Amino acid sequence: MPVRGLDLAITVVDVERTLAFYRRVLGAEVLYEDLWRAGKIPLVILRLGASRLSVHAASGPAEPHARTPAPGSADVCFRWDGPLAAAAAQLAAAGVGVEGGPVPRPAADGKPGASLYFRDPDGNLLELLSTEAAAQPMQSG
Repeated sequence: MPVRGLDLAITVVDVERTLAFYRRVLGAEVLYEDLWRAGKIPLVILRLGASRLSVHAASGPAEPHARTPAPGSADVCFRWDGPLAAAAAQLAAAGVGVEGGPVPRPAADGKPGASLYFRDPDGNLLELLSTEAAAQPMQSG
């Protein structure tokens, strides 16, 4: 059966803080929040575009889970539809500092692109990758 997509999971110290960050900074939609709050499911899911990010509490990650689930151990790349200048402006407006970039990076489809890097409250490395080469400088930073 061919793989159709990829959903990821992160382990966090404080689920509430994580939900607030991803909503505020990236406009994530929270799925199944009512079921999670009612204790009916052990995780909550963030939808960012076509991607889903499951959020597990470090104090009780959902089974099955990574062999050693740990907050701050993820490195997640999100595709950004638009120039990285707009991404940087959105991060700045949310009070989130850019840790690196723009730096040249190839996209999964082989197109040339560039990325900005920043961190969530647990220290997970987050990347916004854009292939709008005409709208962004391709320089290291």
